[in-house]
Amino acid sequence: MKSPAELDGVPWSALTHAYGSAEDVPELIRALYQGDMETTDEAIYELYGNIHHQGTVYPASAPAVPFLAHAVHHASGRREELLMLLATLADHDPAGIESPHWPGSSVAAICAELCDAIPDLLPCLGDPGRGVRRAALRVVAAVAELLPYGPGALAAEQVDALYVNDPVPAVRADALIVLNRFGRLRESLDSPLPEIRLASALLAAERSGPPYPAELVEVIAEDGAEPDPGDDDFPWSGTTTQDEQLTRLLTQDPDAALAVGARWIAAGDLDSRGSWLAQKTAETWRDQEREVLDLLLAALPQQRDAVALAARLRAIGHWIGHLSEPDAGLRDTLHRYASADDETAEPALLALVHSRDPRALELVVHRPGAQLLEAAARRFPEAAGQLVPVIRHELAAGAIGNPGIALVNALSPFGAAAHEAQPELLDCLRTRRAAIVAARRIGLNGIQTSEITDLLHNATQSTDSSLRAAAAVAHYQLTGDTGAALRIYGELLSARGQIHWYLSSLEPLGSAAAPLLPLIEPLLEAGYEWTRMAAAEAHHWITGSPDRAVPVLVELAGPTPVGLRALKALAAIGQVPEELRPALRSFVSSPLRLLNDSPLSDQGHPDEELRVLSRTLLTAG
Repeated sequence: MKSPAELDGVPWSALTHAYGSAEDVPELIRALYQGDMETTDEAIYELYGNIHHQGTVYPASAPAVPFLAHAVHHASGRREELLMLLATLADHDPAGIESPHWPGSSVAAICAELCDAIPDLLPCLGDPGRGVRRAALRVVAAVAELLPYGPGALAAEQVDALYVNDPVPAVRADALIVLNRFGRLRESLDSPLPEIRLASALLAAERSGPPYPAELVEVIAEDGAEPDPGDDDFPWSGTTTQDEQLTRLLTQDPDAALAVGARWIAAGDLDSRGSWLAQKTAETWRDQEREVLDLLLAALPQQRDAVALAARLRAIGHWIGHLSEPDAGLRDTLHRYASADDETAEPALLALVHSRDPRALELVVHRPGAQLLEAAARRFPEAAGQLVPVIRHELAAGAIGNPGIALVNALSPFGAAAHEAQPELLDCLRTRRAAIVAARRIGLNGIQTSEITDLLHNATQSTDSSLRAAAAVAHYQLTGDTGAALRIYGELLSARGQIHWYLSSLEPLGSAAAPLLPLIEPLLEAGYEWTRMAAAEAHHWITGSPDRAVPVLVELAGPTPVGLRALKALAAIGQVPEELRPALRSFVSSPLRLLNDSPLSDQGHPDEELRVLSRTLLTAG
């Protein structure tokens, strides 16, 4: 350990952290000794942001360790937080120790400093505060496999004493986990304490891997339903709490996860842990939606407040569209919630819309919102007569920002019926409300008047480059005049930055964009993958030839967002090179989801798109 008096002996200005020079670290460490909790909290917050920043450590991190260890004993208050800062700084993958990059790395230096400080920190294992003891166990766990024999044996003995004698079951369970880090395995599935049984089952599941033995699943289901009532379930390595670790482990075995989730929900779904586990299972594995929705339906009456209930309803709305025929009982329940007059009504109505239940239409018309209208338009394209007047009313009321964009996009499924909203679209363009999507919609509508073409021409002079591009394309669609589009796109494609946005909007020009090819062809070899993908798409739109586009798209195709877009482009072209077929078959057959989804997305799950596209491409000639 080192006291603040020794801070000036470290060349902090020559060291770096997340924000450059580490010359501010001594001041932050001295602030820990001021005796003012607000000052201490601010200093710890700043240290988490500079010597440790979003999982990264720096050259200045290791020299701070002996000073932080001293502060644990001698600064007033916040011992738990300081111990957890030390544990977090030393977080590492044990397998990484064998890497040739380990020696000389910042994390190796941190661990070496912390190993030296462990003998001075071991008294914290006997602190009267349970939170301090739990945090100290995490410090020991962080470097357990790196400790020399003497300090390691001493630390293991003290941890073992905690496991046997500590009066707090949660501390004893933590000690069991740390003993495992030392290689001292304890079989404790028959312990009278549920906390210890649960920790033992967690460790055994880690060792066995999925599918998990039934006896472990039973222990987790029985003893994991109720969370630790304390507020000191600090993270272990990987900034993972025990709850997070349980979820990660269980979702590796979908049968176990759904069985445990059902038991936790039946036990009251405390803190929504069972329903959350069900949701994570659907996010991890394909074709589990019906079972997960059954669990979420069972969890609705168990939610502790309206916020939790709304979250579960949003989860149902997210997954219910994956079923070809959602259960009538589930739809009836959603209709009941959607008909209420409280904060749960909107997420319930959105879920009812996603279920394609006709009762949703009447509710949406009487309770319109941009997101609801956009979803309803997508699910009920035959309902233009009911929905277009409502969309027009909402646009005329002055919708701006994302709601305005959603309302304009809601017109897309209605084809010619969307022409009725032309006055509102022109007003959006005129007033610059959702103007980019309005310009695109105007171009697609195909209605040409001098007023409309003048408005579009005016928009091509905008300082907003995306609006200039959209207006130029729409102007071409109505007039056939390429002048503005070629001039604007020539400027945009010659500029630096993420120009793939502009490339992706060239399709309506088709072969008329041929003068832009000298700018597009070099982008087929751009460093940024999204630019290469968009350039390949644009090249095919313009030339009609797949020769230059297909090799680029095949190289990008895969279970990533840009890879999915490349697969869509290949499907549009209709060519599938033989070398891509094994990968496509794996995309179809994988039981795991290969692409993540945003819970806020209303566009369909990208992993399902990946599977459908892969099937389509495999059947292509």
